[in-house]
Amino acid sequence: MHHEELAPLQRPRYGSIVDDERLSAEEMDERRRQNIAYEYLCHLEEAKRWMEVCLEEELPATTELEEGLRNGVYLAKLAKFFAPNVVSDKKIYDVEQARYKRSGLHFRHTDNTVQWLRAMESIGLPKIFYPETTDVYDRKNIPRMIYCIHALSLYLFKLGLAPQIQDLLGKVDFTEEEISNMRKELEKYGIQMPSFSKIGGILASELSVDEAALHAAVIAINEAIEKGIAEQTIVTLRNPNAMLLNVDEELAQDYQNELFEAKRRKESNARLKNGAISEEERDVYEELLTQAEIQGNINKINIHIALVQVNEAIDQQDEVALMAGLNRTALSLLEVLPQNSSWYLMQLCNSKEQKMQIAGVPNMLDKSEIQNEVSVANAEAEAHKLKLIAVDNINTTIRNCDPSKTLVALMKPEAQLPVVHPFAAVFYQTELFNLQQQNAVNYLAHDELSIAVEMLSAVVLLNQALENKDLLMIKNHLRTPCIGFNNLEEENFQRYADTLLSIKSEASSQGQDYLSWNDIQNCIDMVNMQIKEENERIIAIGQINEAIDQGNPEKTLETLLLPTAKLQDVKPVNARHYQDVLYHAKAQKCKESQDESALLWLDEIQKGINDGNNDIKEAVILAVGTSVINKSLEKGDSQPILMILQSKFGLRVIPECAENYFRNLSEAKNMKAREDSNESPWIKLVMKNMYDYYYNVETEEGTCDAPEGVVPKTSWLTGEEIQSIVGQVTANYNREQLWLANENLIVQLQARARGFLVRKNYQERKAYLQSQEPSAIKIQAFWKGYKQRKSYIDRLKVLQGNVAAIVKIQSWVKMWLAKRSYRKRLQYFKDHNDEIVKIQAFLRANKAREDYRTLIGAENPPLTVLRKFAYLLDQSDLDFQEELEVTRLREEVVTKIRSNQQLEKDLNLMDIKIGLLVKNRITLQDVVLHSKKLNKKSKSQLEEMVMVDKQGIKGLSKERRRKLEAYQHLFYLLQTNPTYLAKLIFQMPQNKSTKFMDTVIFTLYNYASNQREEYLLLKLFKTALEEEINSKVDQIQDIVTGNPTVIKMVVSFNRGARGQNTLRQLLAPVVKEIMEDKSLIINTSPVDVYKSWVNQLEMQTGEASKLPYDVTTEQALTHTEVVNKLESSIQSLRAVTDKVLTTIFSSLNMMPYGMRYIAKVLKSSLHEKFPDATEDELLKIVGNLLYYRYMNPAIVAPDGFDIIDITAGGQIHPDQRRNLGCVAKVLQHAASNKLFEGESEHLSSMNTYLSQTYQKFRIFFQAACDVPEPEEKFNIDEYSDMVTLSKPVIYISIEEIINTHSLLLEHQDAIATEPNDLLNELLEGLGPVPDVESFLGEGAVDPNDPNRASTLNQLAKTEISLSLTSKYELREGEDQDLKSLMIKTKRLIVDVIRTQPGDTLLEILETPATAQQESEHLKLAEKRAILDSKTPEKMKHSQSIFEDGQLPLEQKKRKIQRNLRTLEQAGLVSSATKYQEIINEIAKDIRNQRRYRHHRKAELVKLQQTLNALNSKTTFYEEQINYYNTYIKTCLDNLTRKNSRRSIKVDGKEEVKGSKKLKQTSLKYTAARLHEKGVILEIEDLQTNQFKNVMFDITPGEEVGDFEIKAKFLGVEMEKVQLHFQDLLQMQYEGVAVMKMFDKAKVNVNLLIFLLNKKFYGK
Repeated sequence: MHHEELAPLQRPRYGSIVDDERLSAEEMDERRRQNIAYEYLCHLEEAKRWMEVCLEEELPATTELEEGLRNGVYLAKLAKFFAPNVVSDKKIYDVEQARYKRSGLHFRHTDNTVQWLRAMESIGLPKIFYPETTDVYDRKNIPRMIYCIHALSLYLFKLGLAPQIQDLLGKVDFTEEEISNMRKELEKYGIQMPSFSKIGGILASELSVDEAALHAAVIAINEAIEKGIAEQTIVTLRNPNAMLLNVDEELAQDYQNELFEAKRRKESNARLKNGAISEEERDVYEELLTQAEIQGNINKINIHIALVQVNEAIDQQDEVALMAGLNRTALSLLEVLPQNSSWYLMQLCNSKEQKMQIAGVPNMLDKSEIQNEVSVANAEAEAHKLKLIAVDNINTTIRNCDPSKTLVALMKPEAQLPVVHPFAAVFYQTELFNLQQQNAVNYLAHDELSIAVEMLSAVVLLNQALENKDLLMIKNHLRTPCIGFNNLEEENFQRYADTLLSIKSEASSQGQDYLSWNDIQNCIDMVNMQIKEENERIIAIGQINEAIDQGNPEKTLETLLLPTAKLQDVKPVNARHYQDVLYHAKAQKCKESQDESALLWLDEIQKGINDGNNDIKEAVILAVGTSVINKSLEKGDSQPILMILQSKFGLRVIPECAENYFRNLSEAKNMKAREDSNESPWIKLVMKNMYDYYYNVETEEGTCDAPEGVVPKTSWLTGEEIQSIVGQVTANYNREQLWLANENLIVQLQARARGFLVRKNYQERKAYLQSQEPSAIKIQAFWKGYKQRKSYIDRLKVLQGNVAAIVKIQSWVKMWLAKRSYRKRLQYFKDHNDEIVKIQAFLRANKAREDYRTLIGAENPPLTVLRKFAYLLDQSDLDFQEELEVTRLREEVVTKIRSNQQLEKDLNLMDIKIGLLVKNRITLQDVVLHSKKLNKKSKSQLEEMVMVDKQGIKGLSKERRRKLEAYQHLFYLLQTNPTYLAKLIFQMPQNKSTKFMDTVIFTLYNYASNQREEYLLLKLFKTALEEEINSKVDQIQDIVTGNPTVIKMVVSFNRGARGQNTLRQLLAPVVKEIMEDKSLIINTSPVDVYKSWVNQLEMQTGEASKLPYDVTTEQALTHTEVVNKLESSIQSLRAVTDKVLTTIFSSLNMMPYGMRYIAKVLKSSLHEKFPDATEDELLKIVGNLLYYRYMNPAIVAPDGFDIIDITAGGQIHPDQRRNLGCVAKVLQHAASNKLFEGESEHLSSMNTYLSQTYQKFRIFFQAACDVPEPEEKFNIDEYSDMVTLSKPVIYISIEEIINTHSLLLEHQDAIATEPNDLLNELLEGLGPVPDVESFLGEGAVDPNDPNRASTLNQLAKTEISLSLTSKYELREGEDQDLKSLMIKTKRLIVDVIRTQPGDTLLEILETPATAQQESEHLKLAEKRAILDSKTPEKMKHSQSIFEDGQLPLEQKKRKIQRNLRTLEQAGLVSSATKYQEIINEIAKDIRNQRRYRHHRKAELVKLQQTLNALNSKTTFYEEQINYYNTYIKTCLDNLTRKNSRRSIKVDGKEEVKGSKKLKQTSLKYTAARLHEKGVILEIEDLQTNQFKNVMFDITPGEEVGDFEIKAKFLGVEMEKVQLHFQDLLQMQYEGVAVMKMFDKAKVNVNLLIFLLNKKFYGK
């Protein structure tokens, strides 16, 4: 945004609406709105510049300032500026805004705003300026916050704590776009812009002073300033009524100059503003200085003079003058101590010098800098004093040789020593004692102690890292400069760590707890020496490879015998064979690697030497065996043949074949034998088919070099020929024995083959017969039909031939049956005389039922019928018992609901705290503290909720009884007249109305625990909804796009304790079915499906995929596999969605009546306000309520709405959550008839399905709105409260009563607009709002109790019961209410007609009663009096009704006649109809009484069910508490456990690792091979062509999942690392694709997991 300074009198860009041009009304209104936006932007810029001066840092641009202040960080920093004793940096959440920049707003950012509000409260800023926390965090009223910042600036300026805020109106410029955008933002707020210009006046009026005197004094000061005479100005400034502080007469001229300039600036700014403001709207203080501004300018001068004095004293190094300046009142510096004057001078001189060096010119220190340096100096002086004391104490404890005391002394913060580790107390004591003894004065100064402790702590930490085998920490500690080791080489750190671990382990086994500094240094030197030897070994290997290439056996032998090579078992006599073996091995390696420069490594050279030795050894054995066999054959001796074959040739021979061996060998030798005198005694053998070996059979000498001029023997059998002949003989023998041993098996095989052929023929025949079965059945059916028809025809012919005989037989039979029936009937009557009497009684009962049906169904039931049933209006003992039981259960249900709500809030907070604990955001102690509070609430919540103090409002004193009755009257009026609460809801901000709804409104209606209260609550919802639609809904879509308060209340209530079971019954079965289907995986995101596919390919193939990982939706859809998987998901989604739809559509009757009725009201109200709206538009709104707001959240998060049972600590799998979310998304689109388009274009194949589903939803929504009115549903009218047995009772806390009373008084004018409104009379009678102590009565809390505030706060949550009654019910001596008079008359008529009969009411009233009738009436009255005395107090009727019931019969009749005349004048009854109207009303009361009893029984069952469900929920919460307690206990155990290698489960059981061992052998791969597989990506500082010389050896560890990986270069072991398979899986889960190994090699995590799975786990 670009700002431009304008001329002082230039108007803002959007000027006033009185420009020269003539504007229409719309244009004038448009200009006015633009002006408001411009002015608000100016105020934002003012606040921004003022805060930047205070905070000394740059704030976001003006147009972004509102958003930048929402996290509260800048506000909290501002609070630290003016109230550092209240707010510190540690109390500011996310002070660097790193979390905000990374993840946006977090709920803990609200803590910053709260800190700001507390700081303002601490300095006394009136609360009238304060914004709500939600105004800032939720951006509900940001202008209110800016308004508060302006007020704060003026208040701080008055206190001398901050500079004055600038007035920039007309001095900055904004673009048209910025102003338009701000205008739109302000219109979103929908609030009236606060008057920034009147802050000074409001501030003065809020400070509890004599406003008139203050105003006059301020006017006088302004006039004196205008005159310019300093003497007169100082006189007015010292006027006591002006309430100005710290006015110094010596500074009169300075005051005059400063105030004169300030007044000129204010007048100039006022001229810019007043062009757009009428004379009537102008504030006098827009041009005059306010008292706060005057005080601020006085403080400004005083502070300036004091600062000049202090800075001069600093420049002159004058300690006395400095202290005088620091103690000046104007500066108000804190904690200026005389004894620290030298520290102040030194600190301030240093600070000023630094400031001058930075600025480059001399500069003054300001007040905040001086205060800061004073505080620093105080801290340094105190710290220095404590440091000297601590050093003396340390030396003393070292001399006393007590490790524990030495440790305590070292750890004291006053000592200012490096960190000391408590577990090494003995180590510190020993080392420091030795140092102290070596010191000349036997005393260690602070510098010596600091260096020694720092070094010892580093050694201790290194030992601890060695104990924990933490390689990374070992390396870090070795690098620590303070430890001071020599000869450290960076590339050798891994070896240092490994060697130190082995030395530490050995030392621990010998009882040595710590390695000393010298031990560690020796280890480092030893490792350096080993590495030096390894390097020399690598050089020797290179020389060996060069000698092998030269082909000189002597040279090769010479290099093999080099001491640096350290090769084993090198025998000089085998030099030739070594040369051949090693040369062949190297050639083979070059061929395999296709690299002519490949070298043999150390282990390959050693293997070649060992192989050569073994070859020679085996050749000698074979040569000896060949010689002995041939000699034996020549001699014809067969005895040694078997032994030689077994011992020398290693063959498995059979003794039975000895002769065959000898014979065949002899024959073979004879075939080769020939006379040749030139044959030498040498025989030739070939080792491994490539190396020659010569053996002299006479001298038994052997060599690899061919003897010169010698021809080897050819007449002897060679070793290979001997082995072949022996093997053939053995094989022939074994085959012969095998056939002989398995003769029976061969016979069985032949038998099975024959059986198979027979069964095959049988099956073919059976199959043929089965194929012809229909034909066989058809033949059988034809034959049976023919036989049946023939039999029928024969019978018919017989009957047709004998018709006359048949008729005669039938007549005789009928006569006999009639006679028998008559005799039986006659005898039956004689035998059942008693039963006949009962039948007659039944008929009479039937007549009575007919009369009752007449009473119920007839339009005008006769008096004679009514008289028979008048007794039904009496109340029995069973009625009282049931009523008391209903009352008790209702109290338990309401109490349980409130306790569960509180418990749920505490558990949710516990979830958050444990989540923060896991993320290291809070300490474990915070969680434990909250857990203790939670346990305390869980155990004692019921006792707290029903506790009522004996001295409280239910005391029996007359005054408190009157107070109780007044509140009972008030809440009865609020409960039965919904208009008051409906208006009150919309008078409060939404956040307050929501809290008021949760805490008071639902309490007032007992959470609709019976039909009366549900009826009244629905009336409130209806009234409030109609009010909200008429006043706040401008467009029909506002109901959907906004968040209507009433809709939120209705949904919250119906998803709460009352409606939760219904929602569970409706959705639980289908949701459980979806979640239990393990094979169901629905994913409709192409990108997610693509990534899952790529990961699956890598895991299956073990190779890095060449496909890119991050793609767009369009790119993902180009792959056939992704499209196929999406289609599969869509098919599954449609199937599952159909199941949910079927459940919803078939469960219409299960939906709460309240939801359906409010949907009906919503539809009709919108149709009334928007008559042009189509039926589809209205039904979409209804669908938004019934499905989207009510059902949809329960489908998406069934665990959050108790739709399913989740065990404590359990959670829904992400796949299940995604499946439910996809179903909910489809249903949401279908319910609103919204097709998949744009980003969801890939789901467009479901659009036809959505349209079809919408038509079904449309029918469902129409049916849902078809419900009766509440009066018909609950059978309740205006007389219902008069005929019910018990009074309405609510259970409400004292705090809620006080809050409700306060809110009613605050908004009384808006709620009760008429002066004679009943609410006004009740509130006037109650008087002012009482506090908790006066409410409970004096003495309820001990005034000397130190915890008095917390005790009162706890008592405020005490619940009491109020029996609601109407104040205006049946009052004597006043004009009677017609409804009350009607009820009273009906009661009198019932009493009269029960004792005196008659056909009409007039006849009864005009006929005098007999003595007997008077006597019966008197007995009835006495009986009623006795029953009333037993009636509980809550169920008694009013005193006037009771007195009327005790009147004599004739007096009652006269009173009835008077009342009837009054009612007839009002048009309620008529004598022409013989007062049939009141007879009809009595009949209606009898019917209602019956229905009420039925409803009460049903309510008993429903309340018991609800209570059981609430108890189950309480049990679940207690399980969660136990789960959390177990979790916290485990955390505490883990904190205290030392040196443990066991893993801890959540249930507290220990799982010992290492129970299984891997038995697989190790794997060896070159880096080049792993690079080809894609496992290794690169190795730092090593070219790819050198990967062939690096070998990785992967060996399983002792514990399952542990691997040791060794790295070798040219066969020399360089480094090794421990790898945990679980760590790899965790990295894969977190999406880490590449990891580092040995700090050099980059490894593909997915492919490494694949390799380990394949090689070690067979996956």
